[in-house]
Order: sequence, then structure tokens, then C-alpha cells
Amino acid sequence: MEKIEHIGIAVKNLVEAEKTYTALLGISPYKREAVESEHVTTSFFKIGETKIELLESTSPESAIAKFIDKKGEGIHHIAYAVNDIISEMKSLKEQGFTLLNETPKKGADNKLICFVHPKSAGGVLTELCQEIR
Repeated sequence: MEKIEHIGIAVKNLVEAEKTYTALLGISPYKREAVESEHVTTSFFKIGETKIELLESTSPESAIAKFIDKKGEGIHHIAYAVNDIISEMKSLKEQGFTLLNETPKKGADNKLICFVHPKSAGGVLTELCQEIR
């Protein structure tokens, strides 16, 4: 893993959250994107080399909606940039980590992604991200 790529934050209302984070960070989001496969709309802020990803559910059945129902708004996951997501997934699986998807899938911000179950990663939902080349 190379670096923290982004921190994902689950929000109920993306427009209101964008206002809050614009005021907090002193910058505007640089991108908003719908990720149909995950039933979310995302909004990205960039601070130095790290990004903040706000995630709003577009369906009551989405993982974000369920997270908010259970835990409320807040940090949902930490994402790490990787060079070779397939190799990272294989290595983590061999070490006993539980992956939430067996193959990488398309995520927001031109990335291939895979999630590691929080029960096998110290209680933190972990995302692997590889730039789609």
C-alpha cells in the first residue's frame, strides 16, 4: 500500500455536508459523481495528497444507508492507494483477511476498488484503490 488515498464519510444530505466541509476546509469539492453499483452519490475534497469522500445513499438498501441507520453519520472507511489491486487482494486473502468482493469493481474517481471486512481489519472498513489506467 502506498498512501491513504481518501477517507470516506457517510452523510445523510450531500448538499448540506458539502456546505459544512467547504466552510471547515476552506475549499470547494472538486468533483461529484454517482456510483450506481454502490447506490451512492459522492463528493470529493482534496487536502494535500489526501482526499475526503462524502457519500450519500441513493437507496435505503445501500451499505451507506444501512451504516447511517446503525451508527449515524461519520467516518465510513479509509482507502489506501495500491499499484496492483489483484496482488494486494491475493496477499491479504493469504494472510487471512476477509475481502468483501472477490474481484475488483469500478468505484468513484476512476478507481478499481475492493473492501476488506472491518472484523478482520481491527474494526475499520478498509478500501483498496487502484487508478484505472
